[in-house]
Amino acid sequence: MKNVAGLPTRKWSRFEIGFWLLPLIAFFVFPKYLTLGSQILIAGLFALSLDLILGYARIISLGHAAYFGVGAYTAGLLAKYGWGEPISGLAAAATVAAAVGLITSFLVVRGQDLTRLMVTLGIGLMLFEAANQASSITGGVDGLSGVEMRPLFGVFAFGMDGRTAYVYSLAVLFIVFCFARTLVRSPFGLSLRGIREGEKRMPAIGVSVPRKLIVIYTVGAGIAGIAGALLAQTTQFVGIDTLGFPRSAELMIMLVLGGTGYLYGALIGAAVFMVLQDYLANLSAVYWQFWLGLLLVAIVMFARGGLMGGAIALHRRWLRSRT
Repeated sequence: MKNVAGLPTRKWSRFEIGFWLLPLIAFFVFPKYLTLGSQILIAGLFALSLDLILGYARIISLGHAAYFGVGAYTAGLLAKYGWGEPISGLAAAATVAAAVGLITSFLVVRGQDLTRLMVTLGIGLMLFEAANQASSITGGVDGLSGVEMRPLFGVFAFGMDGRTAYVYSLAVLFIVFCFARTLVRSPFGLSLRGIREGEKRMPAIGVSVPRKLIVIYTVGAGIAGIAGALLAQTTQFVGIDTLGFPRSAELMIMLVLGGTGYLYGALIGAAVFMVLQDYLANLSAVYWQFWLGLLLVAIVMFARGGLMGGAIALHRRWLRSRT
C-alpha cells in the first residue's frame, strides 16, 4: 500500500508484527541457545547494512567486513583501555565506521559494478593487513583480548548465559531496523530505488546520483560498525577475522539466501545461514559447506529474489488463484 505521496505506507503489517514476536518468544522457549541467538541477531544487523547499499543502491561490495571490523576494534579498544560502557561504545563504533565509509565512498561510487567490486575488495584487504601489522594495538592474529564490558545501564551484566547479550542485541537490531525501514520508505529511499532501476536516467530529473550513493554507503558502513561493536561487546573479544574476506563472502551468501531489497530478507537469510551452519557443522565438521553450497544453488535457481522473494511470489500466486 502507498500513501497520497506515492510512498509505501509506514504502518506495520501483521507479517512484520509476527516476525518481531518470534525472537521474543525464542528468548523464553530456547534459553539454552541464547548465545547462538545473539550471534544470529548480530549477523542479521550486519546483513541489513549490506542490503541498504546492495539491495537499494546496487553497490556490489566484497569488502563490507572492513566496516564491521572497524566497529569491532573501536568498541573493543575502548573497553580494553577503560571505557567499557556499552551504549557509548556503540555510538563511537558507528561514528568511526561511518567516517571510514565516508572517506572510502568517494572511491567506491566512481565506478560501475566490476570496479566497485574490486575497490571494495581492495579496501577490505588493506584494512585487514593494516590491522595485522598493527599487532601491538589490535593483537594481530591472536586477536584483541582483555575487553571488559561494564554492566548495561549499570545493572545487567554480560554473563555466560547470554541473556543480557541476546536482549541487548535484539533491542539494537530493532532500533536500527526501524531507522532503516523509515529511510527506505522516505523520498530519499525512493530516489535510491530510482538509481537502482535506472541510474543513468536519474540526473535528468535533478537527482545527484553520486551524492545519494555516498550518503547510503556511509549509512551502511555505520550500521556495519554497530554490528561489529555488538559482537565485540557481547563476546568480549575481537578477532582479526572480523576484517577478513571470508566474513564479507558469508555476508553476501546471507543476503542472497534471504533476498536483496526487502530488509527482512537480510534478517531471514542471516538466521537461515547461521542455524544451518551450526547444525551442519555438528553433523560434519568437514563437509558442511557442501550442503550449504547446494542450498545456495537451489535458492538461486528456483527462488528468484531469495527466500523472501520466493515467499512473496507464492503469496501473489495464491491471491490470484482466489480471484
